[in-house]
Amino acid sequence: MPLISQRHGKDRVRVMRVNRDTDRHQARELTVTAMLHGDFDASYTEGANAGVIATDSIKNIVNIVARDHVGAENEDFAQALAAYFLDHYRQVAKVEIETGETRWTRLIVDGAPHDHSFLFDGNGRPTVTLTATREGVTLASGIDGFAFLKTTQSGWDNYVMDEATTLKSTSDRLLGTAMNASWRWLAKPVSYEAANARVIEVAMGVFATTFSPSLQRTLFLMGEAVLAAVQEVVEISMACPNKHYLPIDLSPFGRSSDGQVFTATDEPHGQIECTVGRA
Repeated sequence: MPLISQRHGKDRVRVMRVNRDTDRHQARELTVTAMLHGDFDASYTEGANAGVIATDSIKNIVNIVARDHVGAENEDFAQALAAYFLDHYRQVAKVEIETGETRWTRLIVDGAPHDHSFLFDGNGRPTVTLTATREGVTLASGIDGFAFLKTTQSGWDNYVMDEATTLKSTSDRLLGTAMNASWRWLAKPVSYEAANARVIEVAMGVFATTFSPSLQRTLFLMGEAVLAAVQEVVEISMACPNKHYLPIDLSPFGRSSDGQVFTATDEPHGQIECTVGRA
């Protein structure tokens, strides 16, 4: 039987990088996956491990590169990590790196951000996905589980009505989601961190200020706006579960919800996804 494909690496390597070069410290906590493709078939087909980089060594390399690039933005760190494997091991043909950041934002003390104290930021988990070979690199940044909500200026109507339809149309509903998104880089921005923040800022501006006839339309408008505002991004993909807020029937209690009291539910949920790219 032939071996169709293989790769190996280390998953869920957790590392905190604290840059102490100045009195204003910077904290970046990452969970890293590093996977290697290359000349490792014999380990599977013959049990011959010569040339195989142990997964424990891969974990150690993540930590070594973290120390050598303690102040690097996450995207630059991922590129440095992939380069380490390609530079040190001829048998490695391709490296896949994924990172997820546990965000720590500066604690505000007396109205000012503190130099070395932080609060956990639970809304969204910044991600980096990188594939590197000796011929080139594909790099995308993103965010997972980024939750946002609007309480009006959203509707849903003029959809298919048939024997399977029970949902009533509306011109005024709550619209909420927890978005997973990624955007692929065409060129390196001056600052990945600033450019990533701009992506979110622009997308949220569209979400907040534009009437939404559907989550589908809103996602497309958000993608268009991001590509117009951040020239280094070539493509953005968004996946949004439609978190449902259902009006509660209070008539048994002599009351009307009046569009103000809802049951929150996300199972089952609608799943809306799209990719917007440059022509």
